[in-house]
Amino acid sequence: MDKYAPRDWLPHEKPAIPGSPSTPLHPTPKRLAYGIVGLLVAITGGLGNALVIANLQFLQGALGATAAEMAWLPAAYVMTNVSMNLLLVKFRQEFGLRAFTEIFLVLYVVVTCAHLFVNDLNSAVAVRAAHGMVGAALSSLGLYYMIQAFPAKWRLKAMVLGLGASQLALPLARIFSEDLLQIAEWRGLYLFELGLALAALGCVLLLKLPPGDRFKTFEPLDFLTFAILASGVALLCAVLSLGRIEWWLEASWIGVALAGSIALIMAGLAIEHNRRNPLLMTRWLGSGIAIRLALCVILIRMVTSEQSTGAVGFLQALNMSSEQMRSLYLVMLAGALAGLVVSALTINPQHLILPLFISLALMATGSFMDNTSSNLTRPAQMYLSQFLLAFGGTFFLGPTMVLGIGHVRANPRNLVSFSVLFGICNNLGGLVGAALLGTYQTVREKFHSSHIVEQLTLLDPLVLGRVQSGGAAYSRIIADPALRNDVGIRVLGNAATREANILAYNDVFTLIGCIAVLTMVWIAIRGSWLWYNARTTASTDPDRGAQAQ
Repeated sequence: MDKYAPRDWLPHEKPAIPGSPSTPLHPTPKRLAYGIVGLLVAITGGLGNALVIANLQFLQGALGATAAEMAWLPAAYVMTNVSMNLLLVKFRQEFGLRAFTEIFLVLYVVVTCAHLFVNDLNSAVAVRAAHGMVGAALSSLGLYYMIQAFPAKWRLKAMVLGLGASQLALPLARIFSEDLLQIAEWRGLYLFELGLALAALGCVLLLKLPPGDRFKTFEPLDFLTFAILASGVALLCAVLSLGRIEWWLEASWIGVALAGSIALIMAGLAIEHNRRNPLLMTRWLGSGIAIRLALCVILIRMVTSEQSTGAVGFLQALNMSSEQMRSLYLVMLAGALAGLVVSALTINPQHLILPLFISLALMATGSFMDNTSSNLTRPAQMYLSQFLLAFGGTFFLGPTMVLGIGHVRANPRNLVSFSVLFGICNNLGGLVGAALLGTYQTVREKFHSSHIVEQLTLLDPLVLGRVQSGGAAYSRIIADPALRNDVGIRVLGNAATREANILAYNDVFTLIGCIAVLTMVWIAIRGSWLWYNARTTASTDPDRGAQAQ
């Protein structure tokens, strides 16, 4: 029998889209097992990068690297992760889901094990890049397992849960990773991840996905396109990740990398545009539907950057430790989990715009609540705002995915294009958000710092008293009054820098809220326009007019 010949599926078994598994009826215990395995696989894939992001400062000391050098670790992961969907979708379609599942989980275990032998920055970056490549497979694998756990009438709910489960990884990593560091320093993180990967591999080998249809999909030119586009996207990710750290106009390589990324991406798209059987459907990617979907995902992901770049950065600027912020991380996890569950329970393919509007409204509210923070603000004062932001951050994922899947089911040839578009926009949206907010915070800090410092003069009795009190704290250590005065000036300068950072973060929170509100306005205008066109079409259609009468 031809392995690429289509099978005769029962109506309820037919795979929803090419490359996905069939959906036979399962007994309830087996559905529960599929759900548990799907959750385990999704969280395992997400924790790979989350553990590194949450512990960059600790890893920096272990590897003896600078902050700029450590930024290459998460950058290397994203550089390879975002482009892998170009090949993974076709790999599933041609070689089957079981080969896809077993090969990539074994590779994931091997790469995770390689982390234990990392001793310098260069090898760490190489391992992170490899991790990004194989980690991209686990998100879709978790989604497919979750789909098997639900009957057909709840398939959209399964998609929401499968897609959003990996979003729980970062708050989870922040909650317990410090305990892992105390057990075995930085290798404790990778031992835990290796254990999760082995557990996921064992579960997947015991509980296999149902088979799906197989198609002959790969062409030699696909690999040339992948090499060109992946290189271009990787350079763009490097620019977005390192630009605000090495500063955009200071490092010459940033301009060279940005120019190279534009040239490579344009060259890859030009090749695809003129192919008979393209890997990417450039005409669909250039359509209004795809552009609006991409813009919506990027804008919302920029807003969700508030938690990692805004709130966490703000509290770290106040010298808050991970232990002091653990309760806030628990609130973030609860918010993300609540958003995921509510989205799954309420998703309706006929009303996908309303959830986007609600998620943006919640995130805007949370951002504006934070923009009055001060040096007395502690994690407890940010519980409600961060819960709202975490809730909105997972509440929007399902509706945006379903919006795109609807167009894919109408034309399955757009599957690879949609997978690439959604993955790149989701990752690049986070990078753009972090780059924009980080740059804005730096610029505003310099502005506020200059404004504060120019008001400080020793001729002001209040300033002089603050300098003297700052130096007096060191009177038992420093006997020389002149040196104590110098120390008092430095103490006052540190306080001025701290206040400038606080004001800058308040500006960041305001900016995030404004972006969320403007995105809401855009979605509202677009929704109103579609509603108006539908009403106009209905009123001018004679058949509908006759039915109405």
